[in-house]
Amino acid sequence: MGRGRVELKKIENKINRQVTFAKRRNGLLKKAYELSVLCEAEVALIIFSTRGKLYEFSSTSNTLKTLERYQKCSYGTLEVKQSGRDSNEEKFYREYLKLKAKYESLQRYQRHLLGDELGPLNIDELEHLELQLDTSLKHIKSTRTQLMLDQLTDLQTKEKLWIEANKGLERKLEEIYAENNLQQSWGGGEQSGAYSQQHPQTQGFFQPLECNSTLQIGYDPASSSQITAVTSGQNINGIVPGWML
Repeated sequence: MGRGRVELKKIENKINRQVTFAKRRNGLLKKAYELSVLCEAEVALIIFSTRGKLYEFSSTSNTLKTLERYQKCSYGTLEVKQSGRDSNEEKFYREYLKLKAKYESLQRYQRHLLGDELGPLNIDELEHLELQLDTSLKHIKSTRTQLMLDQLTDLQTKEKLWIEANKGLERKLEEIYAENNLQQSWGGGEQSGAYSQQHPQTQGFFQPLECNSTLQIGYDPASSSQITAVTSGQNINGIVPGWML
């Protein structure tokens, strides 16, 4: 049956605390020795008791050599990191100074372009500034002219589109007028056709009588009977009124 897990806390009993310290110290020194022998590791162990008594173990002849090696590894790495951090900070600071100087130069050049602080400038610098202003003015005029030409081209294009749209509307109006005139002409033709249909019916009232074209003097009974028969037939067929008989 195994031992129970020991709770790690300060031992209040002084005697028990001293006994436990002695046992654990000897075990720790033994483990350090075994580690150095089995693994050929360089081990240095330092223990101070509550009374300030020193207990040490070193796998080498001197513990100070191991401590010097430890200092070189630890503090050397810290010095390298610190030097690298310092170099980065110095680099950033130099970059900041460059950007600051460039910003101040641009601000000063802008004030010169506006005509301020021209006193410290010599003749060559003033001539260079004048040349720069002339070049900038020419570029501004050229840009303005090009912009006006582009706007004029756009207006001309819009004018052509409006003209074409106006012509299209005129053609539509002409087509509408032509359709109205054609409908009016068709209405007049129907009225004339109706009159032409009524006109033959009126012609039925007035049909020529068939009679002998030979002129006879005197009374002819046969001719008189023929005329009477024809007129009676026409009166039936042609609906001739009685007053015309």
